[in-house]
Amino acid sequence: MKGPEILDAVSSRYSVLSQDACCLSCGGAVSYTDAKPGEVCADLGSGRGRDALRLAEAVGAGGHVYGIDVSEGMLEKARASAERLGVGNVTFLKSDLQSVPLESGSVDLVISNCTINHAADKQAVWNEISRILAPGGRFVVSDIYATRMVPPKFANDPAAVAECWAGAATREEYFRQVRSAGFKAVEVREESKPYAKGEIEVVSMTIQGSKPRGECCCCGH
Repeated sequence: MKGPEILDAVSSRYSVLSQDACCLSCGGAVSYTDAKPGEVCADLGSGRGRDALRLAEAVGAGGHVYGIDVSEGMLEKARASAERLGVGNVTFLKSDLQSVPLESGSVDLVISNCTINHAADKQAVWNEISRILAPGGRFVVSDIYATRMVPPKFANDPAAVAECWAGAATREEYFRQVRSAGFKAVEVREESKPYAKGEIEVVSMTIQGSKPRGECCCCGH
């Protein structure tokens, strides 16, 4: 399955959901961030912008938050909320997560909530998280994993992937990708029991880790 097909399906679904009041998260990533005044943060898959706006308040006028999302509907909702609330230290950008439009080593904190599972190339997303983080920078990510490999008929269905289940990797594969991006010490902050989602069972979890200090932030993986 090609990435553009997934992006189109995700953008379409979440543009519709941008006007819905339903909860689209699968964990409490923002609750574990401990964002500090003056920090630069990125919210990958920022949706309606709620977490990004919370971070903007935490980092204050000396900091800045970038919300990255592929759905124009979600971005419009987020920008409208920021304008209505008078929040000036947040910028919402349209982009897929496999090529984030931020400079290498420019971010202190990356968060993401139930978004990476949508990506066609999840390793590329984790590589981007590593690239944009400054040495010593950290991430807090909530996401899902599948209890077993998702059958190809679902994993190759863009609509099922957009519904936040069919794109899930197994736990073993998920942590292999995180380690391959250069993150050695990763802590699980919360992890649910398996539950039915679509045609499979998944587990929600929140993990955090940091980029080793002394590492060249401009190096590729």
